[in-house]
Amino acid sequence: MMDSPQATHTVRSHGLALARRHMHDWLILTIVFALMIILSLIHPFNRYVGKDMMGDLKYPLKDSTIPFWSVPLYAVFLPMAIFVAFYLQRKDVYDLHHAILGLLFSVFITGVITEAIKDAVGRPRPDFFWRCFPDGNDIYDKWGAVVCHGDINVIRQGHKSFPSGHSSWSFAGLGFLSLYLSGKIKAFDREGHAAKLCLVFLPLLVACLVSISRVDNYRHHWQDVIGGGLIGLTMAIFCYLQFFAPPYHAEGWGPYAFFRASELCSNTQVSGPPPTCNSVGQVEIQQHGRNDTSAMVCSFDGSDMSLEDLESGRR
Repeated sequence: MMDSPQATHTVRSHGLALARRHMHDWLILTIVFALMIILSLIHPFNRYVGKDMMGDLKYPLKDSTIPFWSVPLYAVFLPMAIFVAFYLQRKDVYDLHHAILGLLFSVFITGVITEAIKDAVGRPRPDFFWRCFPDGNDIYDKWGAVVCHGDINVIRQGHKSFPSGHSSWSFAGLGFLSLYLSGKIKAFDREGHAAKLCLVFLPLLVACLVSISRVDNYRHHWQDVIGGGLIGLTMAIFCYLQFFAPPYHAEGWGPYAFFRASELCSNTQVSGPPPTCNSVGQVEIQQHGRNDTSAMVCSFDGSDMSLEDLESGRR
């Protein structure tokens, strides 16, 4: 990435216009977030749990090694901090904006899918017995179904085993970060630097360890964490490719918008006096035709497109 062309679209010069351009994306993201919260508050399907099923649901009720409040810290805010670090190096607000937007869509869409499936399936957790009967006295009705007398909220959460929210969130956020890093350090540049893969796999290793902890804490069955991991990783790939080329691509180190700008400017033949800077920090190049003189305005990275043209791909 150190050899990549330096961008000069900063938050100060292009940030507000870029946010306005993606106003509808941010609005939809807000709606997705609200939907995720609503689904998390809905009572899940009250699946039948009988006495003969308790053999697999009688594991001890333990505290979580990774509390849920910590998941956004490493799955959302840590990747954002890394995005900011790359922005401070390259001064490319398109990279920063698209990375943050893609990450949030990845995590929030994953959250919606996860909560929706949890509510629909209602699978009991491995520690369901102690949630249902905290005193150890199990009671069943005439159909053999449990008659719980524990805390209603603890029991409600006990019916949300599949899929694992920790796993899906972890792979959605850290999976996106892994793709982002692999593009930035050009991990697949065919030069054989296998050491780069250590950095690429590190976020995925963290996500795997978080998922394993959910099984170790008897909060999830092994199928739950695998299902959650697949959901999160799938959403991470889809959302990343919405803004960035695949990491193995020659242009995988930057967002699509940057290369659209660079391509247009490289195809523009300019002759005349040396370029000068105008009052808004843009490079102004004088173009001389046969009978007239006109001015072309390019950004520091070589783009002479408007923001709308840059985002939509018009030339």
